[in-house]
Amino acid sequence: MQTAIIIVNYNDYDSTYHLVENIKKYKIIEKIVIVDNASNQIEKEKLKTIKNRKVKILYNEENKGYSYAINVGAKYLISLYGKCNIIVSNPDIIIQDEKHLKELLKTLLQKKTAIASPVIVENKTLNRGWKLTTPKQDILMMLPKFYKYFEKKYRYYQEEDYLDKETVVDVVSGCFFFIKSTVLEEIGFLDENTFLYFEENILARKIQKLGLEIRVNNDVVIIHNHSVTIDKNIERKKKLKLLRESEMYYEEKYNHATKGEIRLMKLLNKLFLLFLK
Repeated sequence: MQTAIIIVNYNDYDSTYHLVENIKKYKIIEKIVIVDNASNQIEKEKLKTIKNRKVKILYNEENKGYSYAINVGAKYLISLYGKCNIIVSNPDIIIQDEKHLKELLKTLLQKKTAIASPVIVENKTLNRGWKLTTPKQDILMMLPKFYKYFEKKYRYYQEEDYLDKETVVDVVSGCFFFIKSTVLEEIGFLDENTFLYFEENILARKIQKLGLEIRVNNDVVIIHNHSVTIDKNIERKKKLKLLRESEMYYEEKYNHATKGEIRLMKLLNKLFLLFLK
């Protein structure tokens, strides 16, 4: 079964180019699909200079968000190969050795595994997944001054949870992961109603309903130059707005928050933003 990678690009030719150069000789990767999310014309012209037999560039006429772009790439690969193993990646990812991808593929190919993720190094911190929380726990994590305490208590796993070679977690980062094409088809692909944030939690909820697992391979490390693309293209105020809109959509549709809980969350969000200022 073929393994291919989807790289979602938006006005970030330099990072995309370096990632392609990094992986183009990897034998494990059959196809490199770059999905351009309506970059400006200069960036599009730069992308056209990437020439390799493995590379296919798909151009979206409109930027409809990260999930939409992944779906475009995944549907192309499924039409090309049928069943396949798909790597989803941000452009600002550094893979140090092909053997890391081979190890992640072994994790993915376990019967109950839907997604395989590495340990992701971001700004000198380790991202190894997080827990799905209840609406009440999410409300506590919105409290100014106390949110860090409740995040540590409810959202994050403990160090001892990562002592084995692999750890089953609820959610992993969307910046880099392996997923089976059959899983994507079974869940109806990613929900395209969020633009940038909470797509990981939504994906995790869908996989949870199938009774499948999300696994982190603790022996594999990938570097993520975190938020380079986002910071270059979206101002902070707009990022916070997108975050909160996606959060409310997730809470209502997938986390089954009540109307009262939603109203309280919106109020706390306003207070939280004032606290940040």
